[in-house]
Amino acid sequence: MAILFLVRHGKNGMVGKKLAGRLPGVHLNHEGQAQARRLAAEFSTLPIKAVYASPLERAQETAEPIARVHGLPVETLPGLLEIDFGDWQGKRLKRLKNDRLWKAVQGRPAEFRFPNGESFLEAQRRIAAALSALGEKFGETEMIVCVGHSDMIRLAVAHFLGLPLDHFQRLRIETASVTALNLHNGKVSFGPINLTFNFPKGLY
Repeated sequence: MAILFLVRHGKNGMVGKKLAGRLPGVHLNHEGQAQARRLAAEFSTLPIKAVYASPLERAQETAEPIARVHGLPVETLPGLLEIDFGDWQGKRLKRLKNDRLWKAVQGRPAEFRFPNGESFLEAQRRIAAALSALGEKFGETEMIVCVGHSDMIRLAVAHFLGLPLDHFQRLRIETASVTALNLHNGKVSFGPINLTFNFPKGLY
């Protein structure tokens, strides 16, 4: 199984304010573009074999500088796509927190489906299947970058660590953070990578 670097996209104007979901036209802001350039500079020292990204613009724009320094294309992988938030997509987080369903999102995500959207369980199965397929496609020492979204990365890590789905939100994934996932012989190694760039510390 390959070594997978799970990268959350850089900052955009909706982070922390609205649930961007799968809305088109959500691009990196200036800070996010700077984050993407720093990621590319640090990944330039590693023998990256391939770069994959969610179809959404903010993920593609984060992946492009990383791919460019290695002379690689950005390969779009639908399995990395953000959760389908259904009717909640594009709404302000402050408003959603007052919704009667918010407690279920926080307390019982394993049982929750977004109105007219996807369930957390469906999203987790999707991301786990996509990453497992990539791991099988490449050799165990080959390094692959996968640029996606916070909840999807948290769901993936929870799956491979065997963390109950109801607890996946205990994990924290910052913008432009990197989580290294190494699946080998049925075991998982998980944690921050040894780069000089100041990624958030600890396990995400």
